Amino acid sequence: MKNLRAGCYLTAVYLFFYIPIIILITYSFNNAEYSLLWHGFSLNWYQELFSDTDLWIAVLHSLVLGITAASIAMCIGGLAAVSLYRYQFLGRKTLYALIFILILSPDIVMGISLLILFSLIKIPLGFLSLLLAHITFCIPFVVVTVYSRIVGFDHSIFEAAKDLGATDTTIFSRIILPLLWPALLAGWLLSFTLSLDDVIISYFVAGPDFEILSLKIYSMVRIGVKPEINALCSITFLFTLILILFSHVLLRKKP
Repeated sequence: MKNLRAGCYLTAVYLFFYIPIIILITYSFNNAEYSLLWHGFSLNWYQELFSDTDLWIAVLHSLVLGITAASIAMCIGGLAAVSLYRYQFLGRKTLYALIFILILSPDIVMGISLLILFSLIKIPLGFLSLLLAHITFCIPFVVVTVYSRIVGFDHSIFEAAKDLGATDTTIFSRIILPLLWPALLAGWLLSFTLSLDDVIISYFVAGPDFEILSLKIYSMVRIGVKPEINALCSITFLFTLILILFSHVLLRKKP
C-alpha cells in the first residue's frame, strides 16, 4: 500500500511538471493563432518558424552566449572547486560561504549590481556585458556541483601519487580531471541551461545590438506570443532531451 501511494504521489508530481509541456507541444500543431480551441492539425507554425530570420538570429545569439559562458564557467568553477578542496588558504571558508550567497541572492539584485559595475568601468552593454554576467552567475553552480563530487574522493590517491613523484600538474591532469569529468559535464549542462533561460539579469545588462531569445520572447508577451514560439519551444525541448540522453550515455561508459 505504501509503495502504491508513493507511486501515485510521484506520478502526480511528474504530471504536474510535464502536462504544461505536453500542452505547449500540442498547440504548436494547432491551426489557430491565438485561440485556445483545437482547430485542426497543421505544420504552418513550424514553417513560419523556419522563415522568421529575426527569431533565428536571437536563437543563434543565445546559443553562442550559452556555450561560451558555460565553457568559461566550467573551467573557472572547476579550478575553484579543486583549489577549495586541495589547498588551505586564508579566507577559504568565507569564500565557500560567499559562493552560496551568490546562488541564493535574488536575480534582480545581481542584475542591478552588474549594471552599476559595468557603468562604472565603462563596459558597453551588449555581448560582452551579457557574457560576463552569465559567467558570473554560472560559476557558483559549477563550483558546488564539482565540489560535491570531489569531496567523495579518497584523499590517499593524491598522497600515493605524490609518493610516486607526481607533480601537482600531473595529479591534476592524470587523476583529478578524469575523475571529475562527469561533474564538469553536469556543471556545463546546468550552466548552459541557466544561460539560455535567464531573463532578469539579462534584461539589465543587455544592449540594443545583441538580442537573445529569452528577452525576445519576453518582449513578445506584451502583444501576444505567436504559436511559432510554441514550435520553437518544442524543438528546444526535443534538443534538451537528446542532449540529456547523450550525456547519460557518456556517463555510463566505462573508461
